[in-house]
Amino acid sequence: MTAAQADEQVCFDFLPHTPVVVQRHHGQLTSDAGLLPVAQFDARWRYTERMAACLGDDARAGPTHAPLTMLRQRVYGIVAGYEDGNDHDALRDEPVFRLVAGPAGGDPDAPLASQPTLSRFENAVPIPALHRLLAFLLATGIERLTDRHGGALPAAVTLDLDATDDPTHGHQQLSLFHGYYRQHQYLPLVISEPTPRHVLVAWLRHGTAHAALGADDELRRVVGALRAARPDVAVHVRGDGGFGCPQMYAACEALGVTYTFGFATNPRLTARAADLMARAVAQYEETGQPQRLFAAFPYRADAWDRERTVVAKAECHAGGTNGRFVVTDLPTATDAEAAAAARYDDYVGRGGSEHRMDELKNGLSAGRLSCHRFAANFFRLLLHAGSYNLLNALRDHADVPRELRAAQPQTWRARAIKVAAEVVRTTRRVVIRLSAGWPGWDDYQAIARRALAFRPRTPSS
Repeated sequence: MTAAQADEQVCFDFLPHTPVVVQRHHGQLTSDAGLLPVAQFDARWRYTERMAACLGDDARAGPTHAPLTMLRQRVYGIVAGYEDGNDHDALRDEPVFRLVAGPAGGDPDAPLASQPTLSRFENAVPIPALHRLLAFLLATGIERLTDRHGGALPAAVTLDLDATDDPTHGHQQLSLFHGYYRQHQYLPLVISEPTPRHVLVAWLRHGTAHAALGADDELRRVVGALRAARPDVAVHVRGDGGFGCPQMYAACEALGVTYTFGFATNPRLTARAADLMARAVAQYEETGQPQRLFAAFPYRADAWDRERTVVAKAECHAGGTNGRFVVTDLPTATDAEAAAAARYDDYVGRGGSEHRMDELKNGLSAGRLSCHRFAANFFRLLLHAGSYNLLNALRDHADVPRELRAAQPQTWRARAIKVAAEVVRTTRRVVIRLSAGWPGWDDYQAIARRALAFRPRTPSS
């Protein structure tokens, strides 16, 4: 054995008479056989194919690597937990990645793009392509809503608006210090729809952006696309206190959409809700049970051009008191506590949006925006959003086991993506050999059935 070969192995001695030797094998082995159903579903939906078509010819980074191949490397890599471009220096020879990404010319032995090539690819994407990709996220979101509701866009759609901090750690363009978050960062804007959990908008913004910066323009674009598909669609918009500002009220009212936004507590509101809070405290002291009381009343802040309805929540429990306010234009009787509670609970429903943001940021590492150029980081954000939407569409079906339908991306990897297998190529077929003792076989078959049976109801263009 040579010194180099010895460095390629690890020896264990926990068996009393038999050494256990772990070696790297350069044959056709994979740890990501679970990407095959993902690629099958992608092919049925023509998802990455259409995504790559948004890039145009300017995105080609070399004569041997097509934009579609490189985009699939990145999208499937993000799904499988390889969010760093450096991972692809090893993955370019990985047999399943070569299968699902499809190297140029169909040569199964041709290596995929390396990290430097992928970096050039990300930096070559032009600004118009970013706008086409944003349109693609929205168009596929409408497709998902349509498929989810039997082939027609539903009569009512909810849009959740979120601003999320993305810490930066280098010299990225437009990375700026934000006083509230106390860090250098970007501040992306995300708009999603809770039924299919689809990200309709992922817009990268500079680090000191206001939470609502550009949200009115993006809202107009999204509502316009929804009404083009169904003119009578009713749209309801939700957002936290960062979006509770006159510009967003005016945009929603001009568009004819309803809204519920969080609103920051101030002394005037606290005084208006003082009797409500006192009643909640008294009822808690009397019963010993947590109390949640609600009231709605007209209110006009100094910066507003008119009165609007504010819903107050007064909560008292063992941990103390908690007062919160939201602004809404939904019909709310000011003398009906049940109506006020319903309006506030609708706002609380946007907590699902926080879960989606957690999956996107932490489950799929959407914060890995480490390129120097702002446009390249914008493209990376769209890659992560696209990967998230692909995984969502695959898991959103009754054929998929219930626990995987709601599972975090990390759980998907542990149970369905990170599957060790041997890849055997013959002249007629490719055989993927999984371990007969692997306990996830039933789940794998169910996901495969979902991918093979998928036929989008709406035409893909």
